[in-house]
Amino acid sequence: MCGRFSLLGTPEEIEAWFDLMELEAFPPRYNIAPTQPILMVVSGETPPPGSNRPNRRALLVRWGFIPGWVKDTANYPLMINARSETAIEKASFKAAMRHRRALIPASGFYEWRRTGDKKAQAYWIRPRDGGIVAFAGLYEPWANAEGSEIDTGAILTTGANANLRFIHDRMPVVIEQKDFTRWLDCKTQEPRHVADLMKPAQADFFEAIPVSDKVNNFANTGPEIQERVAETLEERKKPARAKPPEPDDQMKLF
Repeated sequence: MCGRFSLLGTPEEIEAWFDLMELEAFPPRYNIAPTQPILMVVSGETPPPGSNRPNRRALLVRWGFIPGWVKDTANYPLMINARSETAIEKASFKAAMRHRRALIPASGFYEWRRTGDKKAQAYWIRPRDGGIVAFAGLYEPWANAEGSEIDTGAILTTGANANLRFIHDRMPVVIEQKDFTRWLDCKTQEPRHVADLMKPAQADFFEAIPVSDKVNNFANTGPEIQERVAETLEERKKPARAKPPEPDDQMKLF
């Protein structure tokens, strides 16, 4: 599962990593929460003749996937993640898996380890070597009854790797830079052609840093939420299926 993440790279760093055209300036985001706007990279239209650059564009979407056929969102669950193993079979995600795959720039994510007594230890999980990563994502346009349209999205998850399994049994799918073009190519690459990309990151790719419960509050948006603390849970046991704190009325797009 992935219920919070961050994006600390500069627009210039993100442009270079994803081979994008110029991005508008934006501040570091330390505590991105569900229903807030997130940055996605998607395939653009056919590039002009003679161009050797991949044609990619940035898209701002609401984090919380809504299938186009949903009429009333009041009673529809908040879907921030999609299981990569079953997404092509689920009515909610199958069209997006075929036609609207995306990359989600991130600097890392947060996860909570829980014990039977409900105590939780938060972790900031980042690339061991730093830098930007690309989570696999799906996006979907959704229109309300008045015809107002918004893009919505979800992060694809997979089983956790050996180093992170003590925290939670799921983690975001990470797409390597060499596979960006194949993942984003929804014209010639069917879901079965990119199934091999939806796997856990290598065991030593991420490091997990214990942090305070400041991250639980979406209003805390500064670097202090990533400061290392002493772990409050001494024994590392097999985790129960855990959920991050429920999103409140936080920067909702509608």
